[in-house]
Amino acid sequence: MRGSDNTAQGVTELPQEQQIRQGMTAEIDKAIAFGKELAQLESINVNNRTPAQKQRILELRKNQQEVTKQFNNFLESPKVREWVVQLQQTTQGQSFNLESSASALQDNLKKLQQDAVILYPFVLSDRLELVLVTPYAPPIRRTVAVKQTELNRVIAEFRSVLPNRTANAKIPAQKLYNWLVKPLENDLAQAKAKTIIYAPDGQLRYIPLAALYDGQQWLIQGFGINNITAVSLTDLNTKPQPQLNVLAAAFTEGKYTVEVGSQKFEFSGLPFAGVEVETLAQTVPHTKKLLDRQFNQDIVLEMNDYSVVHLATHAAFTSGQPEDSFILFGNGDRATLRDIKNWRLPNVDLVVLSACETGLGDYLGDGREILGFGYQIQQTGARAAIATLWSVDDGGTQALMNAFYTIMAQGKTTKAEALRQAQIALITGKYATINNKQPQISENLNHPFYWAPFILIGNGL
Repeated sequence: MRGSDNTAQGVTELPQEQQIRQGMTAEIDKAIAFGKELAQLESINVNNRTPAQKQRILELRKNQQEVTKQFNNFLESPKVREWVVQLQQTTQGQSFNLESSASALQDNLKKLQQDAVILYPFVLSDRLELVLVTPYAPPIRRTVAVKQTELNRVIAEFRSVLPNRTANAKIPAQKLYNWLVKPLENDLAQAKAKTIIYAPDGQLRYIPLAALYDGQQWLIQGFGINNITAVSLTDLNTKPQPQLNVLAAAFTEGKYTVEVGSQKFEFSGLPFAGVEVETLAQTVPHTKKLLDRQFNQDIVLEMNDYSVVHLATHAAFTSGQPEDSFILFGNGDRATLRDIKNWRLPNVDLVVLSACETGLGDYLGDGREILGFGYQIQQTGARAAIATLWSVDDGGTQALMNAFYTIMAQGKTTKAEALRQAQIALITGKYATINNKQPQISENLNHPFYWAPFILIGNGL
C-alpha cells in the first residue's frame, strides 16, 4: 500500500493496527542485528547450510523485505516526494537521490570497511525524518516531532554562538543532538558505527555535526564525520595515493577589496598562514610553497601534480547565487564556483581551504553555497575537500592544521580520522602528543569556535 501524509504523520489507529505498527517498530529496532546475522549466514556456502540455517535465512530475508517496504512507503508519501523533487531542483542535482541509491549505498558501506553509516535528515515542514543507512540493513527511519521553523530557529541560534568564543554553545548543541542523533543512538550502537557519513539538508549545512553535544562530550569525540554530495557516492572507496605530495599556498600580507553584487569584502593577509605553510613544509618533505603574489591563478595549472592542495587564504561562501562564492588568491585575483567547474584535478586526493571567511551575515539561506563548493571540487575529479563554515582564528587554524598534517604524514590513518584527531587535540589541549609542539597562541582552543568549522566533504579515506 502506498504511503500518504497521514500514514507518515500518524493517524488514529485501531487496536489491531497499533499491534501491527508496534510489531513493525520492534522489527525495525532489530533490523541491523538481523542484517548482520543474515550476512553471516549467507557467507556459508549454499551446499553446506543446515536446514535450520536455510529456514533462518528465509525468515531474515522476509524481514528485510518488510523493512524495505516500510521505507519505500515513506519515500512514496506525497510530502516526501514533493520534498525530494524540490531538493533536486534547489541543489541543481548536487544532493543524491536516496530512492535510487539505497542499495548501492549499502554495498559501498560494506566495501568501505570503516564501520561507517550514512545519516540523511529529511527536513519537512511539520517534522524531521532521520534516515540511517548501514552496511547490513535496509535504510532505517526515525521520526522526530520538531517543526522546520523550530529546527531552523535553533540552527540559527547555534550558528550565531559558534563564531563567538565566549558564548556557551553547549545548550543549542545539545538541543540539536537530541533531535539529530539521540533517536539513532541504539541503531548506531547496533551498527558499531565509528564514522558518520553525513548528507545535511537545508540550513543544517551551516552547522557542523561534529559540534553537537550529548551532555558529556562533543560528537566528534565519539565519531569520525565527513559530509557527502551526490558525486561522493561513486567515490567513497577509492584509496588515497600512498605518498603525501603537497602544493601549499598562502596569502600572508597585503589588503584587497572584492565586490560581489551589492556586497563588499575587505580581506587582509593572514600572518599565521605563512607559519602554517612553513610548518607544513617541515612536516611533509618536498612540499612546494607559493606565497602572496606567487600565489595566483597559475596555481590551478599545477594542482593536478600533487595529492594535496592546501590554500591558506580567504574564501567567501555567499548565500544567494553559488556563482558569487569565491576563493581569493594571494595576488588579489579570485576563482568563483563557476571557475572551479573548469578545473580538472583527477590526481588530487584533497583540496584544503584552511582560512575561509563566509559572507553569510545574519541571514541563513538553504546552504547551497556550502554544498556547491564541495560538489564542484569533487566534479573536478578531486576526491575530497576541507572547508570552514565561518571566519576562523588564524592562530587556531595553524594549530589544527599542524596537527592534521603531522597525523597525515604518518600514513597510517584516513583523512576523516586525521581531522578528527586534530580537532580532539584542540578540545583536550593535548597537542604535544601529536607533534611535540605547542600552538603559537596562548588562548585555550577548546571552544568549538576554533575546531568545529572545519568540515570534510567527500571521500574520507
